[in-house]
Amino acid sequence: MNSSILTRLHQGLAPFLTTVRNASKKTGGSSRNPPKHPRPKHRGWKVQDGHHVSAGTILVTQRTTRFHPGLNVGFGKNGTLFAMEHGKVYVTCEKIDPNWDHTWVQRCYAGREGQTIYKKFFNVVPAPQHQRFKLIDEI
Repeated sequence: MNSSILTRLHQGLAPFLTTVRNASKKTGGSSRNPPKHPRPKHRGWKVQDGHHVSAGTILVTQRTTRFHPGLNVGFGKNGTLFAMEHGKVYVTCEKIDPNWDHTWVQRCYAGREGQTIYKKFFNVVPAPQHQRFKLIDEI
């Protein structure tokens, strides 16, 4: 090596020497641990028997048809039961007479032909009107 370069190195006048470090391991990929459980859906009864609800209130969320709609109760496309009127909630256990010709009924109630089948129905009975109206004009 040239003596002038050596003297510059000792005096700190040489150009900066940089080194590049590369990763010694691969980046983290997928692990073999099982996935975490999803967030719970909190299905079931939302309103108990005897409570007052307003129109549009969700009464039950369900995946299969455990509870059936009764008076003034709507049935959503995902099985949700909701109130269609203001009123008081009544849960009743009623006897059903399924259509045995339907394939879905045959699959769900197989082996129960001839037996009485009871199901829970959600009903909303509207609150009585106040009867405070005055007749203004008769047509």
